[in-house]
Amino acid sequence: MDFLLSVWDVFLHLDVHLNALAGALGPWLYVVLFAVVFCETGLVVTPFLPGDSLLFAAGALAAREGSPIYLWALMPVMFAAAVLGDSLNYELGKWLGPKVFSRPDSWLLNQNHLRKAHAFYEKYGGKTIILARFIPVIRTFAPFVAGIGRMSYLRFLAYNLAGAALWVFLFAAGGYWFGDLPLVQRHFHYVVVGIIVISVLPALYELWAARRGKN
Repeated sequence: MDFLLSVWDVFLHLDVHLNALAGALGPWLYVVLFAVVFCETGLVVTPFLPGDSLLFAAGALAAREGSPIYLWALMPVMFAAAVLGDSLNYELGKWLGPKVFSRPDSWLLNQNHLRKAHAFYEKYGGKTIILARFIPVIRTFAPFVAGIGRMSYLRFLAYNLAGAALWVFLFAAGGYWFGDLPLVQRHFHYVVVGIIVISVLPALYELWAARRGKN
């Protein structure tokens, strides 16, 4: 329980923790940010890592005077992490997907999340790769499902590049423009919760619509 509370505290106060890391690591913070985004998008077993809120907090950090992080460097680093992460996830789905579907749930992989991503993919097709960028959990599983479905890699890459560019620009630039405002700084934890809630609303709507359809 203490561990979960610690993780939740990190999520809610990303700005404070990033400031501390920036002071300790300096420009090496880019490596940490790259690793988190790469793992969240590239490893199907880590959908719990922060994505949207991390980009927003990093953008806000870049706006502060004396910060070792600069927006002009942050955005290409995060873009590369997002594109490479999705590409790895696609390859994992392509080669491991059939084996995963044939096995029951394990502590590493929740097949219910996988099935939800598959249903989302079936409804929206290739656009899922772009839309999923803005939906936690679905974001992690969508490229894996695209690999399972043997989607053409060139087609996947086009959606991957477009989705990553939109995602990184909107959240990192949004953090840069608004995250340094005194009001946002004082209530940053509410902003993080708001980002999470808004991000999961599409998935909740799809779940509600599916259950309503069954009834």
